[in-house]
Amino acid sequence: MSKDSNSYHLPVLLEECLDSLNPREDGTYLDGTLGGGGHSSAILRCLGSQGHLICLDRDAMAIAEGQKQLEKLKSPARLDIVQENFGHVTSVLQKLGVSGLDAALLDIGVSSAQLDFPQRGFSYMEDGPLDMRMDDSKGISAQELLGQASEAELCKILWDYGEERYARRIAAAIVRTRQHKPLTRTQELVEVIYRAIPHQARREKQHPAKRSFQALRIAVNDELGELERFLAQIPLLMRPQGKLLIISFHSLEDRLVKQAMRKWEDPCTCPPSFPVCQCGRLPLGQAQPRKGIRASDHEIAENPRARSARLRVFCFDGPGLDQVQAEGLQ
Repeated sequence: MSKDSNSYHLPVLLEECLDSLNPREDGTYLDGTLGGGGHSSAILRCLGSQGHLICLDRDAMAIAEGQKQLEKLKSPARLDIVQENFGHVTSVLQKLGVSGLDAALLDIGVSSAQLDFPQRGFSYMEDGPLDMRMDDSKGISAQELLGQASEAELCKILWDYGEERYARRIAAAIVRTRQHKPLTRTQELVEVIYRAIPHQARREKQHPAKRSFQALRIAVNDELGELERFLAQIPLLMRPQGKLLIISFHSLEDRLVKQAMRKWEDPCTCPPSFPVCQCGRLPLGQAQPRKGIRASDHEIAENPRARSARLRVFCFDGPGLDQVQAEGLQ
């Protein structure tokens, strides 16, 4: 098996996801990040003729590979594969005639397969065009963003999305460089970053361009915005006892997920000084476990990508779920 093919078949925290999902034969499940079909394949194997699996991905290459893997299973369950971002989950389910989900799963961030194809522009290790779009038919590329954004905007992107401590220096260097020649290749950008940071930072264990590439990828794909939109919609789509599973790989994503789950656990909007709740908002459920789940040492040894992964699970079993869904339908 080639490196490109193999990279598609390493689903992170798979056993932990299946333990949390405990899929029913007749359940309705959403995999909002199909990728190569690793998580979806495991779910589909559990479904019978009354089961239904909906798979989304904005990446056409992932859709093609994932569909190929799922069709090999010849499952009797209903299978719908849609090229769309999970931030549009409500409209997708409406078009499919799906009224509710028993569980939803996201494995967010860049995939190993996307990094393995230099022509996608995600990798700082190999040369390729500065694209970074997960759906290359929509939006602006990293090259266009680097050519259009002001120095202040670039600095904010690098700081907010990459937590890059040399954001000011790198943003200034990008602007100086593009005045003479547009940045069109990943290694051109790597060289600009390398020259912009202090000498001691170049010798750090982490690649000097890692944070900047992460930041630009998040900005190009509006990854945090799409996650926020998904989190706002998903309580309206879950059936009682339904579960939401989200695997994240860095603190920016995980913070949004954790904050949403904390709010679902305690949605009260009353001031702390109120002795008794007046808003009447009830809990939607609870996180299980509260601090999330990490990969085992064995999995990390088999798949180093799992090292930074955290799985958060939320069970919508609270009395506030009907309340929220009734309000959402008004």
